[in-house]
Amino acid sequence: MGDVDLVFRALADPTRRALLDELFARDGQTLVSLTARHDMTRIAVAKHLKILEDAGLIVSRRRGREKLHYLNPVPIRLVHDRWVSKYTEPWAAGLVGLKHELEDQMEKVFEIYIRTTPERLWEAITDPVIRAKYHFGASIESDWTVGSPYRLGHPAAERPLMEGENLVVERPNRLVQTMRALWGPDAERAGTSRVTWEIEPVGDSCRLTVVHDQLPPDAPAELYGGWPMILSGLKTWLETGETLTTPGSLMYRQQ
Repeated sequence: MGDVDLVFRALADPTRRALLDELFARDGQTLVSLTARHDMTRIAVAKHLKILEDAGLIVSRRRGREKLHYLNPVPIRLVHDRWVSKYTEPWAAGLVGLKHELEDQMEKVFEIYIRTTPERLWEAITDPVIRAKYHFGASIESDWTVGSPYRLGHPAAERPLMEGENLVVERPNRLVQTMRALWGPDAERAGTSRVTWEIEPVGDSCRLTVVHDQLPPDAPAELYGGWPMILSGLKTWLETGETLTTPGSLMYRQQ
């Protein structure tokens, strides 16, 4: 059964769609909190979560003794890019745009499987020419050493779109960076957050997990909403050599 088949199978069940709705409304929930909202046993809810996780629609991460579940919109973004965008005006970057009112900082988790090697995936993340092919046409510049700065920019933009510091550089498996968005006043007011790229080989592919955390509770969705589009573009380019022409990828295209 292919990845897309797993996604459609997972979405076919109304209970699993309801669980995704719960995570859409409040991300990072435990099994206990999700069970409390459904007239089901904890074991039954756990089985549904396992199917969603196998399809890549949710990602689980441990924090202390708790296991938290996060919505992963990337597979839905890929389904959209394959079919929906051919016929309709593409929608905003897939299951984003919700402003969470939480007491703690927000954490967003995105996961995708790409048929490539860790070395080639690392190159695609750090090489300025390749990065521009899937990151809205913007290239990245850095010497990729611990403590060094980086900047993301585009020739059509008057100033850098993003800047930060490389906190952890473990080629080709892990990259941790601070992130300060500069493309607009709302994004700039959100201050500095953190982005972690984790690359894990799985057979002839890699599992790429991007964790965007240390976001303020009122962070605008534009800070994290583009990740599904970026990651689907990265997968498409590495596996096919083609680039996506979604609205975000054309945002800063020169006239």
